[in-house]
Amino acid sequence: MLYRTLGKTGEKVSILGLGCMRLPVIGDDPSRIDEIAAEEIVRYAIDSGINYFDTAYPYHEGKSESFLGKVLNDIDRKKVFLVTKMPSWLIESRKEMDTYFEEQLEKLHTNFVDAYLVHTLNSDFWKSLTELGLFEFLDTIKEKGKARYVGFSFHDNVELFKEIVDAYPWDICQIQYNYLDVDYQAGKEGLLYAAEKGLGIVIMEPLRGGCLAENVPPEIMDIWNKNPVRRTPAEWGLRFLWDYPEINIVLSGMTTLDQLKENIQTAENGHAKSLTDFEHELISKVRNIYREKLKVNCTGCRYCLPCPAGVNISLNFKYLNNAMLFGDIEKARLDYMNHVGDDRKASNCIKCGRCSERCPQDIPIPEMLEEIVKLLESE
Repeated sequence: MLYRTLGKTGEKVSILGLGCMRLPVIGDDPSRIDEIAAEEIVRYAIDSGINYFDTAYPYHEGKSESFLGKVLNDIDRKKVFLVTKMPSWLIESRKEMDTYFEEQLEKLHTNFVDAYLVHTLNSDFWKSLTELGLFEFLDTIKEKGKARYVGFSFHDNVELFKEIVDAYPWDICQIQYNYLDVDYQAGKEGLLYAAEKGLGIVIMEPLRGGCLAENVPPEIMDIWNKNPVRRTPAEWGLRFLWDYPEINIVLSGMTTLDQLKENIQTAENGHAKSLTDFEHELISKVRNIYREKLKVNCTGCRYCLPCPAGVNISLNFKYLNNAMLFGDIEKARLDYMNHVGDDRKASNCIKCGRCSERCPQDIPIPEMLEEIVKLLESE
């Protein structure tokens, strides 16, 4: 495993981090973690040199932290850089910051975390949290040794990102970045800005919830195959990120042991500035094709769930994008009807709008679900 220094913290962290939001589950229930399979993934990751583990209050409908705490209970903490996040959308007072944090420490079976991040900062959460005393809370948990470092994860525009970076002496920031989203949210401009300020840079959604690695259109595979060194689509996505010397960690929410093993093998070659000019040209061509084809900008983060009407929003969007990527509407319609299920399909949407309020990608979800009904549910 290769390691990089996490910004000004000086900590040595594995370039591949394990994101604990897509652990294997029993059936289709995200709250029922398959603990045997998931523990095998966590322990294999540690044995392979991965030391950065990322969880959060809502992951797996509140079960991720408890699971991870139980598994890490007998692991030497020196082998683990443990990170969780404040549930920003639930905080209504300064006292609640303490309450949720203490609950999270209890779930994780620990009296400190290596880093505590303010989750999914946007203009609304930023304004409300700072007014409630966010900075004093962060100062306190650092002074008491309950969080060695503090930071934030981000979902908004680059102007707000820079404002947040400059507002407090953060240690770490976590941003969405991949070869498709170079100008999206914080983007490359924000990435370089934060790195210049000394923040540790952690990348989420490196493969856009897997869509850059799975069901890759033939014309894109044709481009990848022009490279003398053959790589899987997942390898291309990860190597693009590790090529940046400013990026310290790439998080991957790996669901299977095979995915973990493949990504660990890719990480062995994840040196900065190791891609050729020709390889960067191929990545640019692939980016342009994807931008023309993708119908909805969903990364599968599931922040929109649960839906009060039972709609599995991210699964619906997966089949909509598949239809656009491959141009086979009939197959997409058949797959949709066979795999989504009547209780979870788009036509159950009641247009309450709760999902759109929680979506970090600002997707007009009810409107897009209407398109799915027209395209995939209509004969």
